[in-house]
Amino acid sequence: MASAAHDRNLERALIFNFLIHGVALLFMVVFLIAALPGGSSAPDLQRVAVIAEHPWRFRIGWLPWQLCAVADLWLAIAMVRVRWIPRIPTVVVLVLTIAAVIPDQYAQAVWITRGVELAATDPTAYLTLERAIFPLTAGWGALFYTLAALGWTWSFARAGTWTRLLTILSIPLWSTMLVAVVSPLLPADVRPSPLFVSTANGLGFIQLQLWLALVTEQVLRRARPAEPHGRLAPWRYPGRRPVAWLVDRFANSRLWGAILEPLPELRMRSDIADVVYVNYLIDAAVARTLIPPALELQRLGPDGQYALFTFLTYRHGHFGPALLGPLRRLCPSPVQTNWRLHVVDPHTGHRGIYFVTNAITSTPLALAARMLSEGMPMHVLHRGELAPDADGTLRGALEPGTGSAPDAALALRPAPTAPVLAGAWAACFDDYRAFLAYCVPQDRAMSSQPLHARISRQEIELGIPLDACVPLDGTVTSRAAGAIVGDRAPLCFHVARVRFTFTAERHDRRPG
Repeated sequence: MASAAHDRNLERALIFNFLIHGVALLFMVVFLIAALPGGSSAPDLQRVAVIAEHPWRFRIGWLPWQLCAVADLWLAIAMVRVRWIPRIPTVVVLVLTIAAVIPDQYAQAVWITRGVELAATDPTAYLTLERAIFPLTAGWGALFYTLAALGWTWSFARAGTWTRLLTILSIPLWSTMLVAVVSPLLPADVRPSPLFVSTANGLGFIQLQLWLALVTEQVLRRARPAEPHGRLAPWRYPGRRPVAWLVDRFANSRLWGAILEPLPELRMRSDIADVVYVNYLIDAAVARTLIPPALELQRLGPDGQYALFTFLTYRHGHFGPALLGPLRRLCPSPVQTNWRLHVVDPHTGHRGIYFVTNAITSTPLALAARMLSEGMPMHVLHRGELAPDADGTLRGALEPGTGSAPDAALALRPAPTAPVLAGAWAACFDDYRAFLAYCVPQDRAMSSQPLHARISRQEIELGIPLDACVPLDGTVTSRAAGAIVGDRAPLCFHVARVRFTFTAERHDRRPG
């Protein structure tokens, strides 16, 4: 437990470091650059006047840089505490970080207090003070920060959370940063101009953002490796480069997933049409391999040897946030397919379904679902169609193209009567209506988040009456389904209209 907690603390420290350095760069441009040496071509007295006229703007501009010092110290302590990073380089990082924080934060504290006062009362005295404290933060503080960051490289490379791209990036990054931090410490007659120092710092920090993102991604992947099913299954976009390359990197990113997942989810609605359920009874032993260990399979049959596997396909009707009200009609109506198994949380008794995979014809909606909802392992269909023919035959096509979505082709027509269950179906359900009563009322999707020691629940409202379920006959072909169900025959039915509402995402803590 302690080791896992230290690992999560390191992840949070890295994510905070990445975010706060990005904010600091933004604040530098918006609030500080016109007041700093080398930040502009303005004369010194004009820079001082900016500070005197906008003292709180100057202080606010330094705030995220002070938080960067906190972030670096947090990261150094977190690195020492995890077990999988060699101890010697992490101790070096901690010592160098402390050595950096002291002169850096002292200089910044003087700058935003005594410095601001002098800028308003005695510009000449301010410039004298600036020349004394600027090397402390931009020179000595930055030098020790850079040496500590070289220790990051040593630590993470030794720990194996590293890539060849990081090696390539580290060379120009640390070279640029060393030039920037050494320059203010050189003798006055050979010291580069403040403009050169500021430019080098800007280039270095832009590279540092990319470096932090890549390192954080590797650390997060250590605890979140790719899985064959569910949320961490690899994503492939069914398009051409460079768009596919960019979308794939974002959709598969553990960093962006960790940043965006905590955002609140909106209440969503859709007026769904033509829901086609394709249902299979499969061996429970096979189904068990498709769900996470923290959830239990809902088993069927006298000996619990079966499980119900369903993929359902439907057309959304203006799928969007409920708060839009009448404006929701402007939202898209894509085709979606959900592939699911019935599960139960053994600790709470909550019953629901687990999505093995999902796919939709809208790339923005797929990315939003994948990044914001733990329970929706959404992929993108190259083409998805579902519509009735003139004779009432429902024809559907799920084409993944070169992407990672599942495939299927449907040609189904209303059956004259409800089927009489036989074989395994009869062993699991008393009759067809009992089957519908088990399959249809599913108002909860569930997923496991072991790193957070919790089960996530996506609560939805469907309210489908069993009498609205029309049995179907016809053909279903799917390589993706065949890989799970083999040559078993499905039991299919159709629901013409569904009023869908996603209400909330809840979390249940797991004991221990």
